[in-house]
Amino acid sequence: MQNKALVYVCLKDGDILPDLGGMKLFKAIVVIEDDVSQMWQWEVSRWLVRSGCRYMMAWGKEPSSWDDSVDEANLEAFDYEDIPDTEFIMTTWHDDEELSEVFWFSKNSAGHPVYVLSETVILHISHTDKERQLKDLYATA
Repeated sequence: MQNKALVYVCLKDGDILPDLGGMKLFKAIVVIEDDVSQMWQWEVSRWLVRSGCRYMMAWGKEPSSWDDSVDEANLEAFDYEDIPDTEFIMTTWHDDEELSEVFWFSKNSAGHPVYVLSETVILHISHTDKERQLKDLYATA
């Protein structure tokens, strides 16, 4: 299965969150290499919800906290009421896997119950841009 679009975004704690432009509904792989403040993590989680993320996979430093914060942001967006199936965000965290395995999972197994998600964002939380390395790893996974 080939993705129509693969977008790389590198952010560090406190950065202003970008507009993802023409992306509609997408999968996000959050690669966490740096520590971030809890407030900024919540801001990023809300941004993912608003931007159209429908499946979020977290890998790296404390991935379960990102799983929780995106789940919470999704609930918050609907005032903690029922979330419509079309707005539900699947979340997973991967702390015992290689990043290449998470990329393989994203390409081959991560699916939404309502949508076919053909666009993917690699959200890299780091002071060091690794766009080429991460896109190459994704391509070979």
